[in-house]
Amino acid sequence: MKLFGWKSAGRGRLRPVRSHGPLASAFGLSGLRGGVQGEWPRSYEDQIRKLYLENPVAQRAVRLVAEGVATTPLLASDDRALALIRATSGGQSLLETAATHILLHGNAYIELLSADDDDLRELYALRPERVRVETDLAGWPAGFIYQAGSVANRIASDRVIHIRTIHPLDDYYGLGCLGAASGSVAIHNAAQKWNKALLDNAARPSGALVYEAGDANPLTGEQFTRLKSELDAGFAGATNAGRPMLLEGGLRWQALSLSPADMDFVGLKASAAREIALSFGVPPMLLGLPGDAAYANYREANRALWRQAIVPLAGKIIDALVQGLQPWFGGLSLGVDLDRIGALSEDRERLWAQVTAADFLSDAEKRSLLGLQPVPEPASETISPAERAAPAEEIANEQ
Repeated sequence: MKLFGWKSAGRGRLRPVRSHGPLASAFGLSGLRGGVQGEWPRSYEDQIRKLYLENPVAQRAVRLVAEGVATTPLLASDDRALALIRATSGGQSLLETAATHILLHGNAYIELLSADDDDLRELYALRPERVRVETDLAGWPAGFIYQAGSVANRIASDRVIHIRTIHPLDDYYGLGCLGAASGSVAIHNAAQKWNKALLDNAARPSGALVYEAGDANPLTGEQFTRLKSELDAGFAGATNAGRPMLLEGGLRWQALSLSPADMDFVGLKASAAREIALSFGVPPMLLGLPGDAAYANYREANRALWRQAIVPLAGKIIDALVQGLQPWFGGLSLGVDLDRIGALSEDRERLWAQVTAADFLSDAEKRSLLGLQPVPEPASETISPAERAAPAEEIANEQ
């Protein structure tokens, strides 16, 4: 089975020249192991540690979408295939793991594990940064290389389901959302460190010790070191906030106020958090970010999350799984059951009301518009004249 599309013997014999560099080019970086500008992490693993594991907004946004995909109700024509997709393999939820990989990396690789009799037993999502596409001499994908440390294993192309997002400049790999959110996440992390440092320094702007020497000699190096250590030990930190300061003669404390740029730092952090949520397709209101938090708006935001982020991503993963499972489950039909999603109940009620009010449609047409199976009509029974007259004769005899 060819999972990478049709190959013709003529004009499609040769693939275009590979337009992508190392894998990290999908994130707008100069390479997976190459240099980058600024202080942003270089590799995908470093990006995950700095931009995802240490940032609550990015982590919550990804988990909100991935957990929604994992709990999406499904309709399947084969219960065995549905049980295989819902099963926990190696401690991982398949749909949640695949959705997380697609959001962060842009690629999801699901390995098809079978027994000796070629009976499919398990679906396992591989870590995407460890997988690379192997190509033939013509440039067509021919397999996958999974490398963990110094050990590299080759996996046949018909044993891996590759799900990727669209990358305009790459023929083989998808484009994740983490690269687009890197700048905003870096700003948000810097603001968090700023606030932590401000809290460590008595939770207020720092000041300056002004030494008014007059006729006295300037401070010696030893005196300066001792004074600095005493200030750090006795007056810095959250536990010493508000503690009165006793200064020696010739020293005067000059407090420094926040500048307008410093005061805008809080707004900059909020703006960065909203951009992070935008990168992953999550309404900022659902992450507790500043904004209108009325109940109606929250309800609309939750509906938008399902309509614009969770359902399309779940459909993309499900369609790829159906194609990859065809050799074991011929004619498999699998899809998202929108009628069982609670966040979309109002849309379903509105549709039902509109269809019910259409008097010019028959019941069968209305059920077809709603995606329901038609109800078979009862067979009409033909009554003979003798059977019709029998009840009248019984009544006469009783009288």
